[in-house]
Amino acid sequence: MPAKNKLKVVLCWHMHQPEYRDAQDQFQLPWTYLHAIKDYVDMVAHLEAQPDARAVVNFAPILVEQIEDYAAQVSAWLQQGTPIRDPLLAALAGPVLPQRSEERMLIAEACLKANQQHMIDPHPVFSDLISTVRWMGRYSHAIDYVSDQFLADLLVWYHLVWMGETVQRTDARVKRLMDQGTHFTIQDRRLLVELIGELLKGVLDRYKSLARQERIELSMTPYGHPIMPLLLDMHSAEEAWPDVQLPEGGQEYPGGRERVLWHLRHGREVFERVFGTRPTGCWPSEGSLSARTLDLLGQAGFRWTASGETVLANSLKQTGARLEDGKDWLYHPYRFGDGGIHCFFRDDNLSDAIGFKYSNWHGDDAAANFVHSLEEIAGRQGGAPRVVSVILDGENAWEYYPANGYYFLSRVYELLAEHPQIEMTTFSKVLADNVKPKPLSKLVAGSWVYGTFSTWIGDKDKNRGWEMLVEAKQAFDRAVDSGRLQGAALEAARTQLGICEGSDWCWWFGDYNPSTSVNDFDRLYRLHLANLYLMLKETPPEYLGHAFSFGGGDPAAGGTMRRGQE
Repeated sequence: MPAKNKLKVVLCWHMHQPEYRDAQDQFQLPWTYLHAIKDYVDMVAHLEAQPDARAVVNFAPILVEQIEDYAAQVSAWLQQGTPIRDPLLAALAGPVLPQRSEERMLIAEACLKANQQHMIDPHPVFSDLISTVRWMGRYSHAIDYVSDQFLADLLVWYHLVWMGETVQRTDARVKRLMDQGTHFTIQDRRLLVELIGELLKGVLDRYKSLARQERIELSMTPYGHPIMPLLLDMHSAEEAWPDVQLPEGGQEYPGGRERVLWHLRHGREVFERVFGTRPTGCWPSEGSLSARTLDLLGQAGFRWTASGETVLANSLKQTGARLEDGKDWLYHPYRFGDGGIHCFFRDDNLSDAIGFKYSNWHGDDAAANFVHSLEEIAGRQGGAPRVVSVILDGENAWEYYPANGYYFLSRVYELLAEHPQIEMTTFSKVLADNVKPKPLSKLVAGSWVYGTFSTWIGDKDKNRGWEMLVEAKQAFDRAVDSGRLQGAALEAARTQLGICEGSDWCWWFGDYNPSTSVNDFDRLYRLHLANLYLMLKETPPEYLGHAFSFGGGDPAAGGTMRRGQE
């Protein structure tokens, strides 16, 4: 079939983590390096293994900086013995394990955070270690009777199961340690740290290499992963959710436009430094768009952006358009108003099938079902080429799959790359192929989650998070106006404010999320805000010393992902 008649399919994988470092550059949570050695490594390996595959990979700049930091830390520890600034990784690396009961228990409990079915149960030795840790949690002094060897074995196994499946299958060091099973030595632990360092040092360059070969397109998110429409106009939440309860006082975020421009500018600086190229596209944090956001993205020079299916549906309904069941309206790029930026909208069913449905299927069956769904769309294609956008989290889904999604991903790339009716492509390639966009005269503000901003605003705890942020921004403005911040101190405060403006904090606040995660992110958010006040040479407000969101729910995928539609 001629390429121009094929169904164009864009797989877009979004990678991001919030800032986990405190004011002393100590990592408070280990998720950046754990996802790097498991998911970021696996995802690039699958693309490397299938030369004819094409995809878009989107990185949040604040994540990229942390990966670089970890790589430098491990290198410095291996070469000079410089202490590692992550408690869990430092415990694995350090020749002397912590001796205080509290520290030992924190390490042991940190190793509980792995998927039971796919990361713990397949390894009997690790499963026994985990069962012992859970037993110890019921007895206050049980950790006092645990040997250093127990902790060493627990730490080694935890990091082994967090290795990507492609690493587990190909690296002889991992195979040897897994076969050994117990009584890991200091030399064994150092060997594992060396491997972690290699993976961290090389992972971004592997993506960069594929981009240079035009096998993938790299795109960016604004620096700190903020919800740009809410920074620009908090009332934009009312467009898709008229009854939303906004934060106390109903005031706008002060200087929101300037802050959005800062996130775009600073994010691009980081992206260009690391990847050596200027990004053509911007996946807005959580697919959150508004008319004002689109204008700024276009003015910033981006050629494409993307969001969720419901955002497009809401927008088209506002123009009186009828949305037919076949969803032909979804499978086109759009151009909003007179601007030059193109908008793509993800197919929620296909994207959520990967995120939530296929994890319980046999990999071959899941891949076949996914491709069959695309074939049905291709069969309805007529006239202008159709573009199907599949956009989702590129890191959190895979622990719910057998073998970290290895069977599904390897098979689906193979099927798509060789399919006679399907062209794997990228958003920039779609534009280069001159696929004609449809006009979009109105955009109803929203995100890829339900087409609203309900994941970040409208709940009591989420609104409290915004109220704290507004007060911190007012303090920042006072400090700038007074002139007491200059030069590097001012830039550091701007960056710290950008961290506080990230979307991850309010994502977690609310009673429908699990208590453990809510506690972690409540504490970290308050810590970041307190650090900002200290940078501004102000005393942090008393309320930052007290938790305000507690969770208690049990959402799908532990709350790390949301579906596009309710």
